Amino acid sequence: MSSRGHLRAFLDMMAAERGASRNTLLAYERDLDDYIAFIAGQGVDPLDVATGQVRDYLGELERRGAKPATAARKLSAIRQFHGFLYREGHRGDDPTAVLEGPRRRVRLPKVMSVAEVDRLLSQAAAGIDEGARPASQRLAAARLSALLELLYATGLRVSELVSLQRTAMPAGKDTMVIRGKGNKERLVVITEAARNAVARYTALRDMLMPQERSRFLFPADGESGHLSRQVFARDLKAAAARAQIAPDRVSPHVLRHAFASHLLQNGADLRVIQQLLGHADIATTQIYTHVLDARAASMVRDLHPLQDE
Repeated sequence: MSSRGHLRAFLDMMAAERGASRNTLLAYERDLDDYIAFIAGQGVDPLDVATGQVRDYLGELERRGAKPATAARKLSAIRQFHGFLYREGHRGDDPTAVLEGPRRRVRLPKVMSVAEVDRLLSQAAAGIDEGARPASQRLAAARLSALLELLYATGLRVSELVSLQRTAMPAGKDTMVIRGKGNKERLVVITEAARNAVARYTALRDMLMPQERSRFLFPADGESGHLSRQVFARDLKAAAARAQIAPDRVSPHVLRHAFASHLLQNGADLRVIQQLLGHADIATTQIYTHVLDARAASMVRDLHPLQDE
């Protein structure tokens, strides 16, 4: 089998066994095409490449000016590719097994305080019930309030949020099923505040737009048929400014971070957070352990029997 054939078999495995999305598969393909082209220039293919030649490729990335995060991503793809070739019996060893990746500086996620989120939610809901306001403004406020309450209640990805189906929230239930990355389903919990905000929005929408028959909860006139991420992000930043929060500190993803961090702060298990966020790997969720570190320090300070001596 050719190098391209091995790569295609690897991508097929990632799609079938791990549920990798189309975008993820394209990213793997780009990274591995670049790697395979480099080692081909050295006269070898993936079945006979040595550890030193993989190191040469990492050195080439550094010479190109690749950032550590980019090099680490490419090395991760190479590791998985060679692990696949080893497990499938195409070669008897894994040349990447002893390699260390480039050191990456871990960036802590931007997190809003509970008080800031509360202020933002209050600002988004302001004026919904003011009959003197134009109907379009009241509907826009109700939509933003519903979006923010849902986002903070569930930690949805913004793409999952704006494309919610009209039937996504079954009556009388406090959970809903989300189909996320890799077409994987997960269960998320809906708070009473989020359910009430959505009910207020849908009642106002149906009253002001009785002809609307979209299958989406947040319909729009664009090609997708639902509210775009860009419009939501713009409206969110405008609400942040009104709430006297710097707009550059607020985004849909920051609210997703707030959801996870505030739950951990209040004692939630990291594995539960992983499931709610839809992370395939617990390592992705562990970026929030700075919250656990702070809580552990606080516990030692407050509870250690010798602390006051």
